[in-house]
Amino acid sequence: MKYGQTIYDFEEGGMFFTSPGQPLTGLETAVASDGFTLLIHPDFLRNYPLDAKIKTYGFFGYSVNESLHLSGKERAIINAIGKSIDDELETAIDDVSQDVLISQIELLLNYSQRFYKRQFITRKPLNSALLEKLDKLLDTYFNAKTALIKGLPTVQYLAKELNISQKYLGDMLRSLTGHNTQQHIHLKLIEKAKEILTISNLTVGEIAYQLGFEHPQSFSKLFKSKTQLSPLEFRASFN
Repeated sequence: MKYGQTIYDFEEGGMFFTSPGQPLTGLETAVASDGFTLLIHPDFLRNYPLDAKIKTYGFFGYSVNESLHLSGKERAIINAIGKSIDDELETAIDDVSQDVLISQIELLLNYSQRFYKRQFITRKPLNSALLEKLDKLLDTYFNAKTALIKGLPTVQYLAKELNISQKYLGDMLRSLTGHNTQQHIHLKLIEKAKEILTISNLTVGEIAYQLGFEHPQSFSKLFKSKTQLSPLEFRASFN
């Protein structure tokens, strides 16, 4: 399947989501395959709670290579909902047709949310390896003093280096650690700050700049919010 400028392979039982405006062309299969595509015009959701709620489903921001891989049972559930939607589209329109379709779409999305959470668990070894790679990336960033030159590492930078979407990275981290990407960055940063405070005589300002902060006050505020101690208090208590 050609998605944007990239070609992706997909297997039976795969499912992915795309937001409006993203190009999707060129579907080719080596063997016959079954499935369905559901295209929803944004205006169809207007004046329904789902119009706002749909923005909370993170998988619309995932890349195609982060698709949902359904088990046989899950595939049967998704196909059944798809069949219900198809049947409703073939039924004569009445006053509740849109209400019924909106409910079926929301049911499809809620099941997809559940199945993605299951996938984060069943693919834990793979995601744990990704977490290890993320931590090594952050360690290198701080140890090589890249932060001193480029500033604090961003979520965008990390996702790009790991070759995954920002949304997927955040959801994966929440499933493994309970923290989002920004919180994970802060935890690694505080860990590094503690190390520097205990093995060096650098001033708080020097440490702040080395870790990528423009203003030492911002570093001190973050450090105290995470440890309940100021950097100098931490150094004194450790000594």
